[in-house]
Amino acid sequence: MRRTGLKHIGVTVLLLLAGLSGASAFPATASGSETPATATPTNRTASAGLLHAMQQEFGLTEDRAVARIEAERSATALEPKARRTAGAAYGGSWFDADTGRLTVAVTPEASGATREALRAAGAAVRVVEHGARLLDAAKTRIDGLSAPSAVAGWHVDAEANSVVVTVVRDGLDDNDVQRFLTRARAAGPVTVETVAAAPGTLAAGTVGGDPYYTGNVRCSIGFSVHGGFVTAGHCGQAGAQVRGWDGSYIGTFQGSSFPDNDYAWVNVGSGWWTVPVVLGWGTVSDQLVRGSAVAPVGASVCRSGSTTHWHCGTVLAKNETVNYSQGAVHQMTKTSVCAEGGDSGGSFISGDQAQGVTSGGWGNCSGGGETWFQPINEILTRYGLTLHTY
Repeated sequence: MRRTGLKHIGVTVLLLLAGLSGASAFPATASGSETPATATPTNRTASAGLLHAMQQEFGLTEDRAVARIEAERSATALEPKARRTAGAAYGGSWFDADTGRLTVAVTPEASGATREALRAAGAAVRVVEHGARLLDAAKTRIDGLSAPSAVAGWHVDAEANSVVVTVVRDGLDDNDVQRFLTRARAAGPVTVETVAAAPGTLAAGTVGGDPYYTGNVRCSIGFSVHGGFVTAGHCGQAGAQVRGWDGSYIGTFQGSSFPDNDYAWVNVGSGWWTVPVVLGWGTVSDQLVRGSAVAPVGASVCRSGSTTHWHCGTVLAKNETVNYSQGAVHQMTKTSVCAEGGDSGGSFISGDQAQGVTSGGWGNCSGGGETWFQPINEILTRYGLTLHTY
């Protein structure tokens, strides 16, 4: 098993930097010069490791993997502009891997000029019945309901043009579930989907040789920030001490929230330091972090964690409420990436853009499953942190 930690990651960084063609190719980002709201991806060729991972996970040729990465970067940059252009008629958006374009949903109120402006910007346009504001309001009303354990979660699905409520298959006929669904449908447009199992958080008991521990819990480092790193809130409470893979003291949880949210940050000291790198665990080269632009639904995303290491999939939904046994967690992003116990807190990254920290999921990396992450920009804003980037 590969062993590494913030103490030892500097060697990896030096090797990565040594492989660059020139210092000017990837300028460093000054502290505080890039904020979550303005962070955007840059236009550059993907690393060989990332291309290999895309080919393996999605069955693509190298040329198609390159084309998809570039298309996703374009869609990521276009999404906030499309939202502004559509205005009140905006119905959501998603990346279509088949066409390589961002699809923007608009209500019939969108003028012909608005639709043409969206198409001219490179988006496909779909007319839908319900706008994003109506769907978001319906989801907020459902957030106020008490959900039984067989209800796994709910989120706005722009492509379905409704709020999708996910129910554990074996519990669909339960009376409490049916009562919940009746009340949810009264809140607005609802579609019901079933899933094999309920989501759970992904912390694990102490196992030697992996990234960090608090008490008898093992979790994974998310992303470096100036002064520490971010991770999942269920991994430790504020004030809890954190030890590295080698047992040495790193720092303490400076802030933590779970449930309702699932995020935390840990200060770093005692000879440890932070670097803007996500481990590839030998599956791909270690990935440099250059920003936190939000990937659209449908885009590819990869996860790094201390148990199952590196796995990729796609973004399935945003702003989902996940109903864990410990309580509901809001504003989560759902993915098709697998994860297992101990992966909690680990990095979700799309290209070189940080996306969030692993929260929980269902299934495993042998038979598949789904995993949710808490978006990184919310964590940075909540604690006033600055992402450590190159």
